[in-house]
Amino acid sequence: MTDQAVKREKAPLFGGREPLFTQKELLRLVGPLLVEQLLAVTVGMADTMMVSRCGEAAISGVSLVDMINNLIIVLFAALATGGAVVVSQYLGAKEQKSADNSAGQLILLSGLLGLAVAVICFVLARPMIRLFYGSIEADVLDAGVLYLKIIAISYPFLALYNAGAALFRSMGNSKISMQVSVLMNVINVVGNAVCIFGLKMGVDGVAWPSVLSRVVAAMLILGRCYRQGQTLTVPRTLRLEGTMARRILGIGIPSAFENSLFQAGRILVVSMISTFGTVQIAANAVANNLDGMGCIPGQAISLAMITVVGHCIGAGDDQQAIHFTRKLLLWAYIAMGISNGLILLFLRPLVGIYELSGETMALAILLVRIHAGSGLFLWPASFVLPNALRAANDVKFTMVVAILSMAAWRLGFSYLLCVLLGWGAVGVWIAMVIDWICRVICFVTRFRSGAWKSKYHA
Repeated sequence: MTDQAVKREKAPLFGGREPLFTQKELLRLVGPLLVEQLLAVTVGMADTMMVSRCGEAAISGVSLVDMINNLIIVLFAALATGGAVVVSQYLGAKEQKSADNSAGQLILLSGLLGLAVAVICFVLARPMIRLFYGSIEADVLDAGVLYLKIIAISYPFLALYNAGAALFRSMGNSKISMQVSVLMNVINVVGNAVCIFGLKMGVDGVAWPSVLSRVVAAMLILGRCYRQGQTLTVPRTLRLEGTMARRILGIGIPSAFENSLFQAGRILVVSMISTFGTVQIAANAVANNLDGMGCIPGQAISLAMITVVGHCIGAGDDQQAIHFTRKLLLWAYIAMGISNGLILLFLRPLVGIYELSGETMALAILLVRIHAGSGLFLWPASFVLPNALRAANDVKFTMVVAILSMAAWRLGFSYLLCVLLGWGAVGVWIAMVIDWICRVICFVTRFRSGAWKSKYHA
């Protein structure tokens, strides 16, 4: 049966209107995103495993900087999300010229942001690490400073890659970003192996391949963006258009503020963990790697949610927006149930891949059990559902909920459980679960109320 036949068959679901996405189109969107997210997480694991050969000071330094790195990445991702929402809405409304212009503005804004962040992080690497983590061991600090300075060089290219990937997702073509991601990650893993095992380098052996891979990825995906004959005709421009830039930033800035404060909060709680020593830092780093595996399906579907709901909102079809939100959320629950279930089933062999002391391994196993056991019930509604609200321009609500929940539960309870009661990393991860519960209650209530429907035209 053809896609058009499927659309005609299912049209009665939407009052005679054709579905904006068929099952096959959704799978074509989600499938490559799933592969892309899997690559990102597994390469992160490979980095951590390889650098663990350089000692626990090295893995601790890299893991601490990775928290800062994640803060930077979410800034780029938030801007890309703002652009993806705007482009998807214009495409859904069939306003081609505006869609093209918004794509050009997204690339320009991303390049400018990436360059500014790179300069700041390179110049202020040591003060930034001291600011976030206070008094840490000298060898951990030195490893972190070296890693951050090198990886900062890649930020402009990473920002441009994110922008290009977001544009292809907006077109419903996530296959392009997946193909570029495959090459980027192959370069990264092979480079790490050569630098660490062959050239006997330390943390710089993990950093330089990342720089090279991001440069190549940015060049490739921008080359594809500027090709003719696609859904979008992306203009090459160095001039900011006030109205279009403000619309992108109107979604991107609240998302960036929300996500950056979220990551900053994670850095603060890791700084609490760092006071308990290298064992706690290393166990937390390994647990974060493994927990990222369990979140892969949810992250992929979360990205697809932006495109799908954005098209529905742009077309003025709230009924389809609700239908596809529920459908993708159900997919997220099923997929994350499988992924987290497998992690719990094979947890000990997975942790055994890392070269850890007995105490560090035992703590890492406990932390993963907390995350995976809770994540399969709470993570989709906490992190996938909000992207449906963002795609409808309901970004202020998601921002306020995320910030207040982070401040009250994740930070407040982390300080109580980790520092005051002396539970260390375990206290931080219990506080994280409480934060998830709060987010689920707020986002589900907001979606069911329908208040988000009026935000696109506000």
